[in-house]
Amino acid sequence: MAWSTRQLAELAGTTAKAVRHYHEIGLLDEPERASNGYKLYGVSHLVRLLRIRRLTDLGVALADVPSVESGDEKARQILRDLDAELAADIERRQRMRRELAAVMEHRAALDMPPDFRTLADDLPENQRSLLMALSSILTPVAMAALQEQLAGPRADVEAEFVALDEEAPDDVRQRLAARMAVEVRRQHREHPGLADLGLASHRERAVAESVAVHALVEFHNRAHLDVLRRVHTILVENDTAGSERDDAQR
Repeated sequence: MAWSTRQLAELAGTTAKAVRHYHEIGLLDEPERASNGYKLYGVSHLVRLLRIRRLTDLGVALADVPSVESGDEKARQILRDLDAELAADIERRQRMRRELAAVMEHRAALDMPPDFRTLADDLPENQRSLLMALSSILTPVAMAALQEQLAGPRADVEAEFVALDEEAPDDVRQRLAARMAVEVRRQHREHPGLADLGLASHRERAVAESVAVHALVEFHNRAHLDVLRRVHTILVENDTAGSERDDAQR
């Protein structure tokens, strides 16, 4: 019994177009033809086609099919590489499922970097958005340090900063800045990798600073930004004073 191209393709679970393509690239031998010119396929063609389909279903590229069939070291390397790709894909899909589960459980997790999703309910929306922006510039090490910092107990001064009214008077801003400077200094001691944005970022310093500045401006009111400027001034002045004392003692 012989089969037509369409019948062979149906038996093998593929298409006549694929069968013709395998002929063109030399993977499947041309069969004999009937007197009317139609191709006549036999069981050997079916077995060959099923073998090709099995390998391609496993992810083997058509160009690698002959090498894999040879069973030599090159074939084993192709299969090892394919296995590694599949393992990476499985890990990626498992991570995607974990993130989807987090989003389904906590809608706010959609606004957070993946590893920060457990903190979603504890942070206001503007801080979640700020973290998302920073995730585009910080190294994995810096992001891990930031996650550890945010997962710890929150200082009262942080809550006061978040709640700061845009019309807060100057004395309130200055007192808050002084207290925040102490907290920032402590955080820098515990997480020195976050103290220098240039070192904490995998981007060029100018790009990293641009993202950080724009994000701060976007997600904070004028009073917040004023307090942050005052904190920076206090830290710089303290560093300068400390350096001068060191020089005087030498």
